[in-house]
Amino acid sequence: MATPSTPQPVLQPLIEQRADPFIMRHTDGYYYFTASVPQYDRIELRRAKTIAGLADAEKVDVWHKPDTGPYSELIWAPELHFNDGAWYVYFAAAPSREIKHKLFQHRMYAIRNTSANPLEGAWEFMGRIDTGIDTFCLDATTFTHRGQLYYLWAQKDVAIEGNSNLYIAPMKTPWQLGGPPVMLSKPEFDWETRGFWVNEGPSVLQRNGKIFITYSASATDENYAMGLLWADDDADVLDPAAWTKSAQPVLQTCFEHGVYGPGHNSFTIGDDGETVMLVYHARTYTEIIGDPLWNPDRHTYVKPLKWDGQGMPVFGKPSIA
Repeated sequence: MATPSTPQPVLQPLIEQRADPFIMRHTDGYYYFTASVPQYDRIELRRAKTIAGLADAEKVDVWHKPDTGPYSELIWAPELHFNDGAWYVYFAAAPSREIKHKLFQHRMYAIRNTSANPLEGAWEFMGRIDTGIDTFCLDATTFTHRGQLYYLWAQKDVAIEGNSNLYIAPMKTPWQLGGPPVMLSKPEFDWETRGFWVNEGPSVLQRNGKIFITYSASATDENYAMGLLWADDDADVLDPAAWTKSAQPVLQTCFEHGVYGPGHNSFTIGDDGETVMLVYHARTYTEIIGDPLWNPDRHTYVKPLKWDGQGMPVFGKPSIA
């Protein structure tokens, strides 16, 4: 007779009402957290000695949107990075909430802080990050590979169906690109084109001789799901042919336990200093009135990432640790 498996506990949110979550563990021993706040009007940071401690850590508003201008509305998806000896927050913002050509009007920006602790000191506005393409763009992240800093983001190409594709470029400085954008992925599979044709929210993980890029696809309701690209560590990351794309999502809605639309993830290191932790947002109900974008109940979840025998990440269910 088969032994029944022990039910795994259902995962609970770490932080409620924080979408597009980003957690990093810095060399100072602190974890830093930022995310989109429901009002979309500011950049909030918090820090703690443990991941669990972020839930109740002091919230510090480090930057507020101006009342008017090109970056005065809809502050989305901030990410905190330490590049070239300074702190940077990369984020997207729009001049208004108006929809034009079926899209919002977001462009990407950066602010910088040279303090040891980014919750202290002054933040300097570094301006717009110009990709050479003047269209809707958002969800920038950065990573260093073989000594070169890269910028990775989502942007609209007017010649391609959908809202956004994934692009990569080398950086000349932490706030300026050093080469032309290269497209790595576009919405093409059924699970990437439900509600909206979207590839967005990229995040980078370098492990096991490979570079992994996770991203999110489809509308931001229960259809939202995560995909995966990967390349060998010694590959030219600016060569689209070097990347392999999973035909299936790697993380998607769990109807069994009521965790819906997981996505817009980041990665951090666990309190043990070794375990890779997957950070993402998800909803706990589907009955959303109106546009899901304006619903505040996308919560931050954190769970350990697992690995298979070939060194590939195993994401499991968003509801199970």
